[in-house]
Amino acid sequence: MAKNIFFIGPMGAGKTTIGKQLARSLGRPFYDSDREIEARTGADIPLIFEMEGEAGFRVREKAMIDELTAKHDIVLATGGGAILDPENRQHLSERGFVIYLSAPVDQLVNRTAKDKNRPLLQTADPEQRLRDILTERDPLYRETAHHIMVTDGRPVRSVVKSLLTLIKKQHL
Repeated sequence: MAKNIFFIGPMGAGKTTIGKQLARSLGRPFYDSDREIEARTGADIPLIFEMEGEAGFRVREKAMIDELTAKHDIVLATGGGAILDPENRQHLSERGFVIYLSAPVDQLVNRTAKDKNRPLLQTADPEQRLRDILTERDPLYRETAHHIMVTDGRPVRSVVKSLLTLIKKQHL
């Protein structure tokens, strides 16, 4: 019986890129909670943050996580902060197999450096901001995850291949 596969982890860890390829390999629908919020609101994430603040965005995110995790046989990439909400963590861990994609901070900085769609990193010191975010969120990622996959600069193809092996072993 196929089961949902949910990706959690910090921004820049590869949740969307790896999730899309994994979904394609499994023949399952792929969802990205941030893209779904943008599609529904007609606004990009930075604009939502600007208009509603982070708290307003988190309300939208919580409703989207609840809706998407209720689907069946999907692959979902969540926003990096989705795990801040206890109900989101519960929905993720109870409704699917949660994979924490982890990467070293220097790689996260490199992958997010030019991306203006990351409102939390629009600061004078994005690297320190990422370190602070990870300090807060890493324990929550670990608590929520059924499996931790360290991407550490590996090619996407290699990570997906490892995940396919894991999914087969887990009968997902």
